[in-house]
Formats: sequence, C-alpha cells, structure tokens
Amino acid sequence: MVHRSPLTSTRRIARRLRFQHTRVWRTLHAEGIYPYHVQRVHHLRPGDFAERLNFCKWLKESRQLHRYIMFTDEAKLNRDGVNNTHNSHVWGDENPHATVESIFQQLFSVNVWCAVLDDKLIGPFIFEARLTGEACLRFLQEELPQILEDVPFDKRSRMYFQHDGAPPYSSLGVTNFLIYRFPGRCIGSCGPHHWPDLSPDLSSL
Repeated sequence: MVHRSPLTSTRRIARRLRFQHTRVWRTLHAEGIYPYHVQRVHHLRPGDFAERLNFCKWLKESRQLHRYIMFTDEAKLNRDGVNNTHNSHVWGDENPHATVESIFQQLFSVNVWCAVLDDKLIGPFIFEARLTGEACLRFLQEELPQILEDVPFDKRSRMYFQHDGAPPYSSLGVTNFLIYRFPGRCIGSCGPHHWPDLSPDLSSL
C-alpha cells in the first residue's frame, strides 16, 4: 500500500486493514521504510526551463567564471522568527494546549543583505529602514565599496554582480548604476546576462 501510494498515512492503512496503528509502524520500520517530510520548492513554468538551461550553458563556457560572480540576496527577518508548527511537538499524557506567542502590536523587521564571492562570505549588511530603490542605490554607492575592501583588486575588477530581480534592483537609478559600475558584468534584470526567474537553487547562497 505504501509503495502504491507513498503519501498515504499510517492511520489510514491501519483503519483499512483493521490493524493497530503501532503494528503498521513496526511493520514499516522492519521493512526499512521511514517517513520523510515533503520539501517546498519553487514552481517552474514551461518557459523557465529554457532560461535556466541557457544560463547554465553560459556559465559552463568558462570553468573559472563562477569564481568572479558575487551572488547576492536579501532576507526580511522579524522579531518572531519563523515557527514551523509541523516540527513543534509537546509530549504529554494529555493535551497541554501549548501556544506560541506573537507580538503583532510591537512587530518590527529588518532586511539583511548578504553575498557569496568564490569561497568568501560578503556581509551581512542590515538595512534599518524599508528596502527601497533609494536605499539600495545608497548601499551600492556608499556601503558596498567598503565591504569589498578586503577582496583583492584583481577579483574586484573582474567581478560580476548577480541579483534576483527584486523590485528595489529594478528601479531606474539602481539599474543605471549597476550597468555603469559593472559594464557587461551584471546578472539580473539589467545588463546582458539575464538571471532566470524562480531559480534560487542556481545561486551559491
């Protein structure tokens, strides 16, 4: 039954076969079968595969090119963090009605920028205000040069800048600056190298 329908539950099997639930568990374990969590992945549209393939072919043309690409990303973090209730358990002989508190009235969040260049972690840098096109441009002009001071000049002069096309990077000011600062070496919504949509798995981050 498990081989025919891998998503079926052990309780459903027990009800159908009129076995005890624990017997189903013991039988599956004896056969070397264990439950694994389903992973959430990005949905890819039919046209996305061609873009991903083209990007990978371009990257493969030069075996050393990946060493000069600075892969960047941002994440929005808040006070409560992320609570995965599927993995949170409270054991007891009866339901303790456990809860997790959220402070919505005093909620705050920050945007954190980070990058990977070859074998080095660049950053992190915290945006204290909301991440807008103006804040992004100010970061690229004023903060990023200081963050990259420890990177050898030869690598900086040949470096590609990759971003995933987030709205702040699509603003006119940011686009023009990236084209000026990284001529022919911008990967994203600007420049000659398009970053495939919905492709976080292609980034070293």
